[in-house]
Order: sequence, then C-alpha cells, then structure tokens
Amino acid sequence: MTMDLTRIGPLWRGMAEKFEKHKQPWTAAELERLRTLAKKGETARGIGKAIKRTEESVKDRARLEGLTLGSPR
Repeated sequence: MTMDLTRIGPLWRGMAEKFEKHKQPWTAAELERLRTLAKKGETARGIGKAIKRTEESVKDRARLEGLTLGSPR
C-alpha cells in the first residue's frame, strides 16, 4: 500500500513556518531591554510580551544573566 504524500506536503510546510523563531539567538537590544525591565521589577510574562519572547525563554535568559525578575503578584 502506498501513501499519497502530495496531500501532506502543504501541511508540513505550514508547520515548519510556524516554528520559524524557535531558539533564535538573543540580540543586544533584547538583552538590554531584558536588563532594564528586570531592574524595574517587571515579571517574566510582561517582559516576554514586550520583547516577543516566551515566558520560559525570558526566565532562562534572566537566570543565565543573573537577573531577578518581579513576582506575578
């Protein structure tokens, strides 16, 4: 039995485009914004929205940079 892969093609292309920004390196501007917002006591969620990164990505990078993020309360 053979499978018609022509029907699956566009689906896979769409999935590849969806994760285009996955694991992108941090730019100098993003790092500066992270440091500034962290000093102001902003939460990881707020910083993530401001620089268009996930909350987890912000938390991980803040940990690497030795920064303390604000509490969500």
